[in-house]
Amino acid sequence: MAAAAGEPKKIIIDTDPGIDDAMAIFVALRSPEVEVIGLTTIYGNVYTTLATRNALHLLEVADRTDIPVAEGSHVTITKGTKLRIADFVHGADGLGNQNFPPPEGKPIDMSATDFLVEQANLYPGKVTVVALGPLTNIALAIQQDSSFVKNIGQIVLLGGAFAVNGNVNPAAEANIFGDPDAADIVFTSGADVLAVGINVTHQVILTDSDRETLASSNGKFAQYLLKILEVYFNYHHDAYSTKGSSAGNG
Repeated sequence: MAAAAGEPKKIIIDTDPGIDDAMAIFVALRSPEVEVIGLTTIYGNVYTTLATRNALHLLEVADRTDIPVAEGSHVTITKGTKLRIADFVHGADGLGNQNFPPPEGKPIDMSATDFLVEQANLYPGKVTVVALGPLTNIALAIQQDSSFVKNIGQIVLLGGAFAVNGNVNPAAEANIFGDPDAADIVFTSGADVLAVGINVTHQVILTDSDRETLASSNGKFAQYLLKILEVYFNYHHDAYSTKGSSAGNG
């Protein structure tokens, strides 16, 4: 069953924050059409432990510590530990080298996989997973519970390079490259999957002018993003010669 008309869509954000993910989480939290029911963490922009710390920190910044954070896999689906971590894009701390104090909150006593399966069972057909990093947690949920594919409403993922070159190498985009075996499980599972690739995200540029608009705002989120964006803008300027940054797929 889809969400009733006017009812916010329940989403779980599977995330590796990351500057781009920080922006996405803030947008989701401020969007009345969605209800964020949890964050699950994964490696990618940073290692999983730091992704969890950053997710908890972002929820504290947003005054939304009511939202649970479930820590995800530290390794790929095949137990590979040699991970591609994009700290050169997002800073060593994942948030623009701001070295924010550690969050007060803790992740829940449940793995990301267990949380995904639990929520899909609680709200069959009504939960959308928004996957912003490698797909390990979602693939593990598919493997763990045979009913997950039919219980989950939709999997919207940031990943892939369709009719364009990848951003890790000509054939691969970062999130799919991060765990290709997990991506294969997700894409062939029979779930309702919507992939948003870099052919889309690289058309959406946060410009220098946009950054100036943030600077002129007194909003809490605007001022926070202004702090963390410097590293991200510098990377995109050097890597792509853009006067701004793309929407994601670090």
